[in-house]
Amino acid sequence: MRECGEDFSEFCWSFVDGKPIQNDWDEIGQVPAQTSLAVEMSKALKGKGYKFVGPVIVYAWMQAVGLVNDHLTCCHRHAPIKAMGAG
Repeated sequence: MRECGEDFSEFCWSFVDGKPIQNDWDEIGQVPAQTSLAVEMSKALKGKGYKFVGPVIVYAWMQAVGLVNDHLTCCHRHAPIKAMGAG
């Protein structure tokens, strides 16, 4: 992507309009393994030649890097992370 003049960070954040998705899950069973957005990002990454980027892996990565806040509402990290994404 860099060789084509594309910024990976901008590419990724464009899927969430530059702001983390803030979910309010109460129970672990509510947290999805993948979403339609993860499917979309997976297809876009595959189209750019990336491998091993199925929607489940992509969604887990989106959670890990902060594109999605899936901490349960009872988790001590939910509110602080939600506040960070509000700005």
